[in-house]
Amino acid sequence: RDQLVESGGGSVRAGGSLRLSCKTSEFTISGTCMAWFRQAPGKEREAVASIYTDYYGGDNAFYTDSVTGRFTISQDLAKNTVYLQMDTLKPDDTGMYFCAARFGGCSINLKPDAYNYWGQGTQVTVSP
Repeated sequence: RDQLVESGGGSVRAGGSLRLSCKTSEFTISGTCMAWFRQAPGKEREAVASIYTDYYGGDNAFYTDSVTGRFTISQDLAKNTVYLQMDTLKPDDTGMYFCAARFGGCSINLKPDAYNYWGQGTQVTVSP
């Protein structure tokens, strides 16, 4: 049973936009490190963005260099949902995108095995 459910993938031309969603009913995402990973064929799974809500209620977001300024991670605590807004998409952004969660510290440098929960993935394809 998937504890995280992604949606919103699809095919777009370069320069286009997509918004991915990740929802869970298994736990509250508040105070949880939520992340988006992607995996292209033949490549390792890499972290794209992560977010957590700190003690004061502020959102702290982290991004890998290749998406900084183009992608935005956000969360709606009332809906227990995390989003990834992807703008100015490039063919290199093509891959399967996965939502992940961990109970603990949050950093863009965390590897996949640091995460406790995963979704089934949603495909993003960007054509030239």
